[in-house]
Amino acid sequence: METGHLKIVRTVSQLREQIAEYRAAQETLALVPTMGFLHEGHLSLMRQGRANHDRVCATLFVNPRQFSPSEDLETYPRDEAADIAKLQVEGVDLLFAPNVTEMYPAGAATTVSVAGLTDCLCGVTRPGFFDGVATVVTKLLLQALPNTAIFGEKDYQQLLVIKRFAKDLDIPVEILGGPTVREADGVALSSRNAYLDAGDRTRAPELFAALKTAAASISARAQSPDAAIEAARQRIEIAGFGPIDYLDHRDAETLAPAGAADRPSRLLVAAWLGKTRLIDNVPVGDDGGR
Repeated sequence: METGHLKIVRTVSQLREQIAEYRAAQETLALVPTMGFLHEGHLSLMRQGRANHDRVCATLFVNPRQFSPSEDLETYPRDEAADIAKLQVEGVDLLFAPNVTEMYPAGAATTVSVAGLTDCLCGVTRPGFFDGVATVVTKLLLQALPNTAIFGEKDYQQLLVIKRFAKDLDIPVEILGGPTVREADGVALSSRNAYLDAGDRTRAPELFAALKTAAASISARAQSPDAAIEAARQRIEIAGFGPIDYLDHRDAETLAPAGAADRPSRLLVAAWLGKTRLIDNVPVGDDGGR
């Protein structure tokens, strides 16, 4: 199916057939996996891909394997028509939008798991989440075999997990991160922001503001990391966040508890605001300035 410049495919065989044409023409390919309900953060990754490659392929698949039974699989926001319109505007070449049966045929019995990086943060508060992510992204990388695949840094732990298994499994795809895109008031763009009611949306900027203040304090050695994190925790609790799944200072490469100040590190948070779970992260010290 073609919609303007954008070609839409629903099966792995159709995806590979189209990508084979790109390869025959010696064109490079960037892959941008998404779960749809696209926003400016997703679209910035499409532009990053376009800037460095001849072709860009987006994927749209709400992956059931990364949702627990108590999470929002059925209510996760979806609007494929709007997503297609946005991809057309961005000049994306190819959209792979499979159904669940195409991605997980009857009898599929393989799961990809990553040790270490998944033993903390969202790996604790969302059991099984990273197995679901690692499995579906492994499949997408092997189905498309792009030159590059691009993921947002808002999901920082996820990005590190993807880089880890791609390296460990010798998947010949370069994994890149794209900077977190924010609203003018600092709120990181996320499809789940659609769940915020008007009152919660006015409180949401406190999450990023608290992280920025804590990171600056740690970088300047104005406070110990523990004191800066406790101040940030109190600030977001006063703003109405809770429960707080985690608010931690971690090594930017290993996600081990941050130690020496001479290594890049990150502050990472996951906290509930009303019925919405928000995540965010900021660098501490020389970690790219994002």
